[in-house]
Amino acid sequence: MSEVTVSPKYQIVIPREVRNSLRIKPGQRLSVMANEFSITLLPTRSIKEMEGFLRDIPGEFEREPDREL
Repeated sequence: MSEVTVSPKYQIVIPREVRNSLRIKPGQRLSVMANEFSITLLPTRSIKEMEGFLRDIPGEFEREPDREL
């Protein structure tokens, strides 16, 4: 886990190892989510980058008996 300091302008620097592992580039947009105890930054990916990311997820699944059509 890395630790950062909030600047007087409420800015932080994302540590290099995190930027590299998530391939975050200058100017890239991040989605920010907050709850009672944490802040989450999620890299926003383009549609082109997302292409095929569900490819290996099986499409067949078993429905629960009360959900049958």
